[in-house]
Amino acid sequence: MNPSLSKQCVAEFIGTFALIFIGVGAIYHNLGLLAIALAHGLTIAVMVSATGAISGGHLNPAVTLGLWVGGKIDTKGLMAYWVAQLAGASCAAFLLLFLFTGQLDPSGKSLAATIVANGTPDLPAKGITLVQGIIIEAVLTFFLVFVVYGTAVDSRAPKIGGLAIGLTVALDILFGGPFTGGAMNPARTFGPALASGHWNNQIVYWIGPLLGGALAGLVYGRFLIRQK
Repeated sequence: MNPSLSKQCVAEFIGTFALIFIGVGAIYHNLGLLAIALAHGLTIAVMVSATGAISGGHLNPAVTLGLWVGGKIDTKGLMAYWVAQLAGASCAAFLLLFLFTGQLDPSGKSLAATIVANGTPDLPAKGITLVQGIIIEAVLTFFLVFVVYGTAVDSRAPKIGGLAIGLTVALDILFGGPFTGGAMNPARTFGPALASGHWNNQIVYWIGPLLGGALAGLVYGRFLIRQK
């Protein structure tokens, strides 16, 4: 791994770590959908702004795939970013598992794994099928990656840092939260699932976001962004 790619991966690790650490914590505090949406959106806004000059501020395997489809990152970078993002998400989740160890149920048993599991995106018990969940995650992630291209990648884009990207995450969660958790990010689900053992419907949070991200990369990266 060359030094520049190493630095990029460190930035991706830190940014993704922050998203999972704040996101699961916000869900634990149970302040409502708006607060959860803002917690995720604000974290993405500041971390994309902070890491954008180093790694591009992907913080999401689906975003990285979308940029790979659009020819903005090579395959080596794609794989390295994915490892860094999943590692950052997993480390954040395991740290939360440790921090919540002191939260006990009436019998004295630690609730740490339950708290992290509750912060893992999942489908509701009734009303949303696997196919519907995949479609919702794909559409929401398409919006996210489309905005990434339109505000951060396109040379004609307004240079507003991560604000628009963070706002897109927030608005996506306002819609998708009650249906799928509004993950839009395989790392957002993988890390907490690994730490808590809550692997329910994991396929939704890989197929949906990766499909939506790739489609956005195809539409914007291979069509709309192309210059004569």
